[in-house]
Amino acid sequence: MYAIIGAGPMGLCSARQLQKYGIPFVGFELHDNVGGLWDIDNPHSTMYDSAHLISSKHTTEFSEFPMASEVAPYPHHSEMCRYFRDYARHFGLDSHYQFNTRVVSLERQAKGWKLTSEQNGQTREWQFDGVLIANGTLHKPNRPNLPGQFEGELLHSADYRSPAIFEGKRVLLVGCGNSACDIAVDAVHRARSVDLSVRRGYYFLPKFLLGRPIDTFGGAIRLPRPLKQRLDAALVRALIGKPSDYGLPDPDYKLYESHPVVNSLVLHHLGHGDIKPRPDITGVDGRRVTFSDGRQAEYDLILQATGYKLDYPFIERSELNWPERAGAPQLYLNIFHPEYDDLFMMGMVEASGLGWQGRAEQAELVALYIRQHQAGSPAARSFQQLKRERAALRLDGGYQYLELERMAYYVHKDSYRASVARHSAELRKELASGGEVMTAHGMA
Repeated sequence: MYAIIGAGPMGLCSARQLQKYGIPFVGFELHDNVGGLWDIDNPHSTMYDSAHLISSKHTTEFSEFPMASEVAPYPHHSEMCRYFRDYARHFGLDSHYQFNTRVVSLERQAKGWKLTSEQNGQTREWQFDGVLIANGTLHKPNRPNLPGQFEGELLHSADYRSPAIFEGKRVLLVGCGNSACDIAVDAVHRARSVDLSVRRGYYFLPKFLLGRPIDTFGGAIRLPRPLKQRLDAALVRALIGKPSDYGLPDPDYKLYESHPVVNSLVLHHLGHGDIKPRPDITGVDGRRVTFSDGRQAEYDLILQATGYKLDYPFIERSELNWPERAGAPQLYLNIFHPEYDDLFMMGMVEASGLGWQGRAEQAELVALYIRQHQAGSPAARSFQQLKRERAALRLDGGYQYLELERMAYYVHKDSYRASVARHSAELRKELASGGEVMTAHGMA
């Protein structure tokens, strides 16, 4: 019996893959329903009212469960929540979950893991052969200290839900990721003023090109990485110009070496003066903020859109092969522990265009490994040795990703999916040769 921690999309596709391969499991979820952060009514969600999917639906959906044709190319969060609930219902995953249940601790035993859960104030101990951790990567806000004491409102994007909080206020947004830009656009329509403090340069992409989602272009012709970076960067400049045209710093790195911002509306408002660009903050005194260019301004509200930190409070960091100064656990394919064969990190991976299907492929590899490891197959033994040797290997496709904490578990989509597919094929080949037949809901 295996435990799955989390009923967001990663937990659900992990459950689906264990189900397909006939591996019994129990799921644990803090909230009273599936959907994870996509359920805005989940107290642990960091969603906001205006949030939409950043990638388009056809590059994101599970291939075995396509989104309905009437769903917009970039669905609203409520549509995504409905999709994940329909997915869980369609495959009968809900009944496997313990809802309103917190995982208090995971402790390694001589064999397997002891999981302690808490539900309605009552604790319970469980014994599992293995654990799939799928509680997400966007729960613990990164709240950097300001250089001084701010006397107005100080929030993180995790606290943000509605633009009503901006009504009539002088607002400073710190950061320039996708959430920061979404929220800045929200604030324009309610705030007295909106400033955007940006420390480093970002690449901006429009959501649509020639009437199609931007992420549906490319891929038909494989280009050498340096050529692709140059050509795509030239196309972006031709479409929308350089960030410095809008008062923002230009990136000092190449395209795809950090996650781009898929938002051209923020550039529209910068170009119209609705949003004022600001450099990095160097000082805060009361409501007055000093920036690195020496200029000052006063604000009623500072909202830090400064990202999130990985957080697994129910297990010791040392159990995850997570060195103290590393931005993320050191795991092969961001999943497999070099020594443990019964602990899997699900969804600790980011890549442009990976989508939920890429994560489902990750989950299928885990299910295949569990099955074949239990059977003592040669392919599983070979993979066991390989994951020990390659735990620190990063599948970056040759891209020089920025040395940032948020990029510590970033991978190159094509390289990553190719490796997952190759390992899955090796394990699946042995499984098929054993005479077992796959059915829609498990093994026959």
